[in-house]
Amino acid sequence: MSHPNVLAPKSAMVGRLGRIDSSPVRDLLALIDRPEVISFAGGLPAPELFDLDGLRDAYDHALSPATGRRTLQYSSTEGDPVLREALARRLSDRGLETSAGDLLVTTGSQQAISLVAMALLEPGDIVLVEEPTYLAALQCFRLAGARVIPVRSDEDGLDPVALREIVERERPTMLYLVPTFANPTGRTLTGPRRRAVAELAAAQGFWILEDDPYGELRYHGEVLPPLSSYPGGEGNSIYLGSFSKIGAPGLRLGWLRAPEGLRRGLTIAKQATDLHTSTVDQAAAARYLAVTDLDDRVRFLRDAYRPRRDAMMDALAVITPSGTTWSTPDGGMFVWVRLPGEMDTAQLLQRALRHDVAFVPGAPFYCGEPDRATLRLSFCAYTPEKITEGMRRLGEALSDALTVPGMRPS
Repeated sequence: MSHPNVLAPKSAMVGRLGRIDSSPVRDLLALIDRPEVISFAGGLPAPELFDLDGLRDAYDHALSPATGRRTLQYSSTEGDPVLREALARRLSDRGLETSAGDLLVTTGSQQAISLVAMALLEPGDIVLVEEPTYLAALQCFRLAGARVIPVRSDEDGLDPVALREIVERERPTMLYLVPTFANPTGRTLTGPRRRAVAELAAAQGFWILEDDPYGELRYHGEVLPPLSSYPGGEGNSIYLGSFSKIGAPGLRLGWLRAPEGLRRGLTIAKQATDLHTSTVDQAAAARYLAVTDLDDRVRFLRDAYRPRRDAMMDALAVITPSGTTWSTPDGGMFVWVRLPGEMDTAQLLQRALRHDVAFVPGAPFYCGEPDRATLRLSFCAYTPEKITEGMRRLGEALSDALTVPGMRPS
């Protein structure tokens, strides 16, 4: 006797996974793993700036005879209490009043996005995103079966007027934003717009998922408090932080701050996912924060990254054709470029690789109709001198492309 429905659940899951594209950034990083390539593709911190000695000492302490047996054991899902206390103080100092009990430690902030999608989204739910936006977040929302709808943005970030129109029409469950030095554009949502978004979320009853991995890496301009701290955001916001950009991404340590009722559900979701984040890594991070002036470390990173950003800005003015536009980020890791006319940066990438330089074409960052003349450049991983050389190579690739009739600006 046949049982035609036995494989249906597995087939349904395969079908859902089949609709999720692989990350072009991860695929590209594998493709260009050659030392001669200068890659502006990945959002990678500079490895020579990692505090190797400080982190080694922190791990030595975490694995010492006095503490090692505890840090090698299972632990609570919520996270190391000493680490959560340190993170809570840091968030409070940045304008988002937080207690240790408000936090859940996650395996990178990417896991936090996945947990929020698991806890809040049902198939068919509406998630709004700034256009363009972080492509791994798009993967999470699509994997959850959500409908992802773009909201118009400009150089000041998400447009609150456009947001209101879509909210009233679509009744979303959630708005996902990287409001400070956004990935991929480098843009920052202004203070008045943050206030407007927080007030709209409170009035219309949707969640704000604030992803803030870059917020402390400010090189110019006025410091803005997290969006979640604005009036109206208190009960409607989930804030995500990460150690990846101010510490080291290999630690895979992130955290989320959420209202109590939702945090309980997120904790259960994490229990079902991995029980808890690495106890050893949390203990080492807690020790590191206890004995290190992290503010001083962040100032060190800012001073190192600022001239790298400036080198890329200077080079863009030299190598790009007339009519090119780009963002001028006050911080973070990325510059967003739009080439003139209808040039396809996926085709340009193939020419760039022949010149041993790489970037990420812009199309994958769109959930709607993509602008294929866009690209993302990351400036953190190389010295200013190396950036200047890489941009020279990119300029040669652009010059080559402009000789091809099908790639010339239209």
